[in-house]
Amino acid sequence: MTDRRRKAATARSVALDTLVKIAGRQAYSNLQLNKALQDAELSRADAGLATELVYGTIQRLNTLDHALGRFVAKGLGKLEPWVLQLLRMSAYQLIYLTRVPPHAAVNEAVELAKQRGHRGISGMVNGVLRSLLRSDDKLALPEGLPADERIALAHSHPLWLVRRWLAAYGEQRTEAMCIANNEPPHASIRVNPLRQSRQDALTLLREDGCEAEPSPLSEQGIVVSRGGNLADTIGFRNGWWTVQDESSMLVAEAADPSGGMQVLDCCAAPGGKTTHLAERMGDDGVVWANDLHPHKRQLIEAQAERLGLQSIRTTTGDAAELAERLPAASLDLILLDAPCSGLGVIRRKPEIKWHKSEDDIAAVTDIQARLLAAVAPLLRPGGRLVYSTCTVEPSENGEKIERFLEAHPEFELDADWPPELLARLREGGVVGDDFDGRLQLLPQHFGTDGFYIARLRKRA
Repeated sequence: MTDRRRKAATARSVALDTLVKIAGRQAYSNLQLNKALQDAELSRADAGLATELVYGTIQRLNTLDHALGRFVAKGLGKLEPWVLQLLRMSAYQLIYLTRVPPHAAVNEAVELAKQRGHRGISGMVNGVLRSLLRSDDKLALPEGLPADERIALAHSHPLWLVRRWLAAYGEQRTEAMCIANNEPPHASIRVNPLRQSRQDALTLLREDGCEAEPSPLSEQGIVVSRGGNLADTIGFRNGWWTVQDESSMLVAEAADPSGGMQVLDCCAAPGGKTTHLAERMGDDGVVWANDLHPHKRQLIEAQAERLGLQSIRTTTGDAAELAERLPAASLDLILLDAPCSGLGVIRRKPEIKWHKSEDDIAAVTDIQARLLAAVAPLLRPGGRLVYSTCTVEPSENGEKIERFLEAHPEFELDADWPPELLARLREGGVVGDDFDGRLQLLPQHFGTDGFYIARLRKRA
């Protein structure tokens, strides 16, 4: 991008370019947006607006399309991709961003249309947006819709996904999930106890002007607001903390490793859970960190080096073939943080709900079953196997564990989680007295990612 174009970039032009690329390439929103913001060099305020426009437009996509569809005579499907994204982005401002003056949203949309198209397109954009602006009920959702259609349209989720969740969770919890998925995510960090206490980290963050509070979910976690890029801080560079969602922190806490153990993290990159296991072991023992992709090995090693951890050994290859490289019954603890549909992290990556399909879920469940069966023989009798995913899909979680237990009677559920962790989960209303070793966090729980954790024990 030339200096002249960089100076001409605005929050809305950057957001529009990003939305077009995400839709066309099925790219991850966070990666695409971060690159666009680095290239554009916007002010902090404009970067914040561009971020809001990208995530908000993707989150509310089919609700916006419903609102716009009344005013586009030839139908949204006939529009050029960039025109459709421009209308969606502008409609998001008119309907959801009350702090943005309506005339500013319309005028800049028309200006962008003039720059990228011809007079006819800019006139159409102007007409559609002014019609929407004059509408008494900008959303005008139909009355009397069945629950699946009402939730999908009101909270902007694909109908097929809402139907799956209704069957699994019921109407009340499904609607709460969809509402939570459209809320902005909060930032959180995991303190490295080998280098700093959580209280010292809280003091440092507050002295730097951050709003920081202890996580109600994780004993090493801190929830941070107005903290900027937490991976670009002296605390991160010095290995005092790791940026990680609170629900993800629970995996190592539930695994509860001890010093001196032989531990395997089957699908380890980028190393967040690997390093958490090593920290909780006091960096005493061995954590084998395996990942399928050789280029991701460096990510794990960089994390370990930054945090000052010596107990991590990295390997690369298919986790289903680890039995060819590690002795049978040689491990005290195995973590399989399995490849999954990612439907628990929609709040952070809203494009997931539009890019995924039921076929994707079916394909990944086969991989999960293969990996579980492959790593089970590596665990010693009496050892622990922890299975986790960042999804809320039952076929990848509870149903997967049920089938594994049926096929492997040498394993049983292990509810003997650390008492302090169970106390926090009970206080949050997530588990009850019938807890059996399986945890399903939903996005409305603690404002975290949707996450599943099951702890199993191999019979002695």
